[in-house]
Amino acid sequence: MNPVRTQLLLIGTMAIWGLNISAIKVLTAYLDPLLIACIRMVLAALVINLTLAWSRRPAGLLGISPGQWLRFMLCSVLMVYGNQILFTRGMQTASATNSSLIMALSPLVASVLAAIVFRESLTGLRLLGIALGFGGVFAVVLSGPQAALSEAGWGDAQVSAAMFSFVAGGMLIQALARQFNALVISSIIYTLGAALLCLHLFLSDAVALNLRILLAPGLWPWVLILFSGIVATAMCNMLWNRAIAELGVARTSLFQYWIPVFGVGFALLLLGEPFTAWHLLGLLGILLGTYLGTRRPRR
Repeated sequence: MNPVRTQLLLIGTMAIWGLNISAIKVLTAYLDPLLIACIRMVLAALVINLTLAWSRRPAGLLGISPGQWLRFMLCSVLMVYGNQILFTRGMQTASATNSSLIMALSPLVASVLAAIVFRESLTGLRLLGIALGFGGVFAVVLSGPQAALSEAGWGDAQVSAAMFSFVAGGMLIQALARQFNALVISSIIYTLGAALLCLHLFLSDAVALNLRILLAPGLWPWVLILFSGIVATAMCNMLWNRAIAELGVARTSLFQYWIPVFGVGFALLLLGEPFTAWHLLGLLGILLGTYLGTRRPRR
């Protein structure tokens, strides 16, 4: 694929991911968070597995060692099962604007974890970036009255935990990426994660699952679920992995700066959420902090 076309598709992917945050926020008003997460991930797993079958790429499941299966399971728990439960439940009370800004910390958190795991030195500028990034999030989350004690503050905390869970799972993928194709990795992780969510839903007494419950919200929520599960999750993640293969992880990660821009924009336009001076201060702190905090020391 042409690099320019890949970059344009990546910007489109960031726009879809930003829109997806508002879509999830709307869905939580109609359906239980666990049901939303389960349906979305089942759809994503189906699309990814169909794509794998269409590519005729051998999955090589019989050649996977017990240690590799354990790593796959940990990745699915962190990146799909735990991530989706925390994110959808958090979105019940957290605003789409706050969630967009929190999710923008992903590259910064990944940089910090990589520095800890791989014993990479943290320069003064990177430490300043870390402080600015997390300070920006705290400025947004704690700007509201009694935010730390409110339901909205608890929702922000759950979205933050979901972001951290996804990044931590991504750290485990690095070793698998040396031995397996990205599409095979996505297929296994999303299949295992969707199966765990389905088992959780089946064993849960909090969600009454029947045809009347599923049809009650009407057509529009199901359109949003199809968009979120098929387009935003399955297709965009496969495009993201392909872009990493073509442009490299360093250049591809830079496009994540667009997520809070699109996420906040869609929250303002579609949901009418307020955008205060604290949000602007937080956005600037997060973007500048992420830029400084993800810089690698020159050799």
